[in-house]
Parts: sequence; structure tokens; C-alpha cells
Amino acid sequence: MANKKDKRIIKKRTIFVSILIALMWCFTIEPNVVTVNKYKIKDENLKGIKVVLAGDFHVKPYQAKRLDYIINKINAQNPDIVLLVGDYINMHSDYMSYPIIKIAEKLSKIYSKAGIYTVLGNHDYYKEGQKIKQALTEKGITVLENRCRKIEIGDKEFYVAGIEDLTTGFPNVERALRNAKKPTILLSHQPDIFPKLPKDRINITLAGHTHGGQVVIPFIGPLIVPSKYGTKYASGYFEENGNKMIVTKGIGTSILPIRFNCAPEIVVIEFE
Repeated sequence: MANKKDKRIIKKRTIFVSILIALMWCFTIEPNVVTVNKYKIKDENLKGIKVVLAGDFHVKPYQAKRLDYIINKINAQNPDIVLLVGDYINMHSDYMSYPIIKIAEKLSKIYSKAGIYTVLGNHDYYKEGQKIKQALTEKGITVLENRCRKIEIGDKEFYVAGIEDLTTGFPNVERALRNAKKPTILLSHQPDIFPKLPKDRINITLAGHTHGGQVVIPFIGPLIVPSKYGTKYASGYFEENGNKMIVTKGIGTSILPIRFNCAPEIVVIEFE
């Protein structure tokens, strides 16, 4: 039988190994997983439309193959339209991010019946917003900054509107919706705009930015969410005052390259 000293040693080793495994999972495994989370939303006017939502790519210099994998994953969903919510680059320096020209080139390989539409994120604007907008636009990706576009898919007609980022731009919902008619999908990098949205003018808002908190403690929730509302809009589906919103956990990581109980995701929305 093991004596008390041996039991203490075994206990310490068990704790050490458990911590080591947890760190390996958080830093090397979960951040590289890409899940597909599906939502079915009742909306007679958008019935039959399949949307793929993705955001917060934060592509690091060594992640070219991972970006290819993500694009293949999006294409496998056979989307009618692809809507992106920004933060393509990682941090604010060239040596910490995969070049935006190469990111845009790869994103142009996404297959979508009605095209790819996006807003820019705070990291995009911090870096070189106009350069990023130009790179995306040249590859056929429409950047919506306080404006909208009419979309036609089969016999369906709807609008996609987008606003500038809340902290680094000048978001103007009224201007974005000026030429839009319902049904309308609104893109916003940050979800904090949600409580301020006009009622009965938007069918659903799609947002990102939060990364779901990146670290979610069971029974407690996300540790830190970059929002003035705390963890309220960390990720998932929300309904308030007749408005609907989906917030994606995003694909990349920011500040620390870590995720726990909060795997990267692309979101598939099917209207029925």
C-alpha cells in the first residue's frame, strides 16, 4: 500500500498532468477546431434561404492552410449567400497577420449563389481599413459601410445592410436602412448595437466580435467578453423587443491564442 507521502506525490503528479493536458487542449487543439452550428429561424419572407455566417478570422501568418480548410467547410454547406462580420487580420502589425491581399484571394474561392457581403471589424479599421476594404472589393466581396444591397435568389427578394464598427467607425443604422425594404438582414461587427435597433425594420441582425468569450467556464460562463453589456450577448440567438440577433463565436483568437469550451464556429442559418 502507498504511504501518505506516496499518495501526496501521486496527487501532485495527477494535478500537474491534468493542468498540462488542459493547457495543451486550450492552446493547441480547441483553437484549431472549426464547428458548424445550425439555426432554423421562422421567417415566411426569407423561407428557403440558407445563410452562412462567419467572422473574426484573425488570420495569423502561419494559418494559410487553416483558412483553406475554413473556406472548404463553408462551401460544403452549399450556401445561398455568405455574410461575414469582419476582423480579418490578426492584431495591428504586418508580421503578426497573414497579408490581407492573400486573405481576400482565398476568400474569393467561397462559392455563394448570391455573393459574399461583409462589414469590417475594429481590428480591420485599426490596421488599414481602406486598404482592407479595397483588397476585399477587388476580389468581389462587397463591403457594406452604412449602406445596403438588394439581393435576389430565385423568386426571393431581400436586402442585406451593414454598418460601420461601433468603436472605430461611425455606424449609422438609418443610413444603412434608407434604401432597404423588409425583409432585411443587418450586419454589425459588434452586437452592442442590438438594443438600439429600430423595431419592425430588420428581420435579423448578425454580429460577431465577442469570440464567445474564448474561455467559457462550465456553470459560470464566459470569463471576459468585450462588450459594455458584459456576457449578455456573448454568443448565440437573442430576441428582444421584436428584434432577432445571432452572434457568432468567430473563427480565430485575439490577444491570447486560447479557447476553452468555446470552439471556433461557422454558423448556418436556414429560414423556414
